[in-house]
Amino acid sequence: MESKKEKQPKQKKGLIIGAIAVVIVVVGVIYFVSSKKYETTDNAQLDGDIYPIRASVTTYLKYIRFEDNQQVKKGDTLLIFDTDELKAKELQAEAALENAQANLLAVENRASASTENVNASEQTTQSNQQNTTAAKAKLDKAQKDFDRTNELLKIKGATQEQVDNAQSNLVVAKAEYARSQDQQASSTSSSLGVKAQAKADQNQIELAKAQIKQREAELALSKKQLSYAYVLAPCNGVASKRSVQQGQYVTTGQSLCVVINTDMYWVTANFKETQLNKIKVGSEVEIELDSYPDLKLTGKVDSYSGATGAKFSLLPPDNSTGNFIKISQRFPLRISITNFPKEKATEIFPGLSAFVKVAVN
Repeated sequence: MESKKEKQPKQKKGLIIGAIAVVIVVVGVIYFVSSKKYETTDNAQLDGDIYPIRASVTTYLKYIRFEDNQQVKKGDTLLIFDTDELKAKELQAEAALENAQANLLAVENRASASTENVNASEQTTQSNQQNTTAAKAKLDKAQKDFDRTNELLKIKGATQEQVDNAQSNLVVAKAEYARSQDQQASSTSSSLGVKAQAKADQNQIELAKAQIKQREAELALSKKQLSYAYVLAPCNGVASKRSVQQGQYVTTGQSLCVVINTDMYWVTANFKETQLNKIKVGSEVEIELDSYPDLKLTGKVDSYSGATGAKFSLLPPDNSTGNFIKISQRFPLRISITNFPKEKATEIFPGLSAFVKVAVN
């Protein structure tokens, strides 16, 4: 039989094992209950806006005003291109606009003169119309006088001399009437020509105005092109990846550098599709960055991506051909950070790995 001294170590050992088992069970229960309250993933990273800076003009790069990976503020001048040619184009555009404005003034003066000519021509036409009316009245009277005198001659009531005078007056009246008709026709034709010229001059005004608009657009474009010679920082952040040198000939669209916005970060977390049914927009999130484990960040689920991450890949998977192996898909979620420390904006960068816990209850 075992002695009491031999039994005591065994009892202590049993108690220790039992206590450890209880602790393991308790921890397991706590972990199980806790896991039901959260959905977690370590497939997450810090994200931010990265602005690619590209050249908008084709010319030589004159000055570089920043060092690679330098902190910049919004509106800071990063690069300056040679402006001589651009300023010359602006001066040409200004001269062309002034010329167009002067041309408009000349055309308006011409159109005003044409309008006056139209008024004068219309008055002349009216005067000739009145002369024609008067000549017609004289002709009618001369015709009646001739007819009456000729009838009187038949009954010896008038002399041959009176008939000849009446006939002479009739011939003169016919000639005056014909001349007045020709003058009226001439003035009418001239009036139509003057009106056509006046209309053409009015159309020239619209054309001159259109030319002014075109010159104004060209001037605005030249000013815009000149503004492109000064490349400004689009946001507060870090200017990095400079790919040009001072004095280099740069073409439109060429990459110059990038600026990383340090004013706003968010987390992109890629959850399994089986986790999505519990996660809602607005859910509270706990965030830990691998590079700063002591920094406790909080956030909220901001939005869902439009599709799984695989659908945005260069070659999306096609499961309709060949053998099929089911793989749980990842779905990107955007998580906004509610307590981002501004003092660490220059120490934290997009791309850092993160661990997120989303409250689901």
